[in-house]
Amino acid sequence: MKTAYKSLLAATALGVIWSAGAVAADRGPVKIGVLNDRASVYSTITGEGSVVAARMAVEDFGGKLFDKPIEVLAADHMHKPDVGASIARKWFDVDGVGAVFDIYSSGVALAVQKLAEEKDKILVVSMASSRDISGKNCSPNGMQWANDGYAVANLTVKGGATPGRNTWYFMTVDYTAGHSIEADSKKIIEKNGGKFLGAVRFPLNTADFSSFLLQAQNSGAKNIAHIGGGADLINGIKQADEFGVNANGQQFVPFSLTTVDVYGLGNKATAGMPAVLSYHWTESPEAAKFAERFKAKFGKMPADPQANVYSAVSHYLKAVKAAGTTENKAVLAKMKEMPVNDFFTKDAKIRADGRLMRDMYYATVKKPEDMKNKDDLLTLVKKYPAEEVFIPASESECKLLNPKAGEKK
Repeated sequence: MKTAYKSLLAATALGVIWSAGAVAADRGPVKIGVLNDRASVYSTITGEGSVVAARMAVEDFGGKLFDKPIEVLAADHMHKPDVGASIARKWFDVDGVGAVFDIYSSGVALAVQKLAEEKDKILVVSMASSRDISGKNCSPNGMQWANDGYAVANLTVKGGATPGRNTWYFMTVDYTAGHSIEADSKKIIEKNGGKFLGAVRFPLNTADFSSFLLQAQNSGAKNIAHIGGGADLINGIKQADEFGVNANGQQFVPFSLTTVDVYGLGNKATAGMPAVLSYHWTESPEAAKFAERFKAKFGKMPADPQANVYSAVSHYLKAVKAAGTTENKAVLAKMKEMPVNDFFTKDAKIRADGRLMRDMYYATVKKPEDMKNKDDLLTLVKKYPAEEVFIPASESECKLLNPKAGEKK
């Protein structure tokens, strides 16, 4: 009996020692990765600015966790899923990165999300428009933080469908996100009594939109929608003006307009155009203060995706602290349990499909004569609650959210 009791005590002691060692092994250092476009079409709205935002979140958190410095790694995925997945694999397997942020490329996001699930790591996409990320390809390890294609389609169509102007023709970038937004837009247009008159696809980094604009004009649609961002959007807007789209009674409606684009093109060229966003520096004193700090560090005002990188990194660090470990299952549980609160996010919850249920704005670009200063770019027309913005759970293709997803109706 005594021998057995001593053996039990020894085993218990060993268990405690092993458990303590396991916890210690899961307490850092905390490393995060910012993976995005750093040299191409979307680098101005993500790129190094997103890295600055991530580092600001680390700085505001205190710079350390478990008495070790928090490290931020950065890399360019070049819009290639294999490149993005290869970088993420090295980060996960070799560098000890627990979570990856930003992306802004749907194909890359889908590839990295699959890898994150395989490796039991975390992916938080600031913006990547394909709703497959939190739809049919959803993952317990992946999250979408800012707007997505459904939200952009939903609010832009609602804003652009003024009386007598509810016919649409689309010029759509030829990749996953573009196709997804176009498909969602078609459903929303027809659901609201409008007409979808057709679409033409253009490749990423298109310099000449002449043939696409001619097809759109010849359709007779009152709204010529442009799905694409960065340089593609800028070229599209400039050439639409040259072709006299608005002057001839049609309306050029970009679906991915950002404050960066408005700065680049000017308010005269973009006046009246829509923007769907979760962050803008005029929404509150706290949002304005963040913009001032960001500009002091980066030299430019923050774009919506960059502000969302700050928000996502901040929430992740809070979750790691609350979990008391870098073990990802525990951190994921805390991220989904805790409400998201920061300078522009109030009590938002992460839905089972990984979608952060946050409020969104529909905004329009101000005319030059209405601007109070050079940074007074937008009018925030309406703030929509999350339930009116994102795809309803009943329509989701994510089985984590909707167990009936994929069933034939």
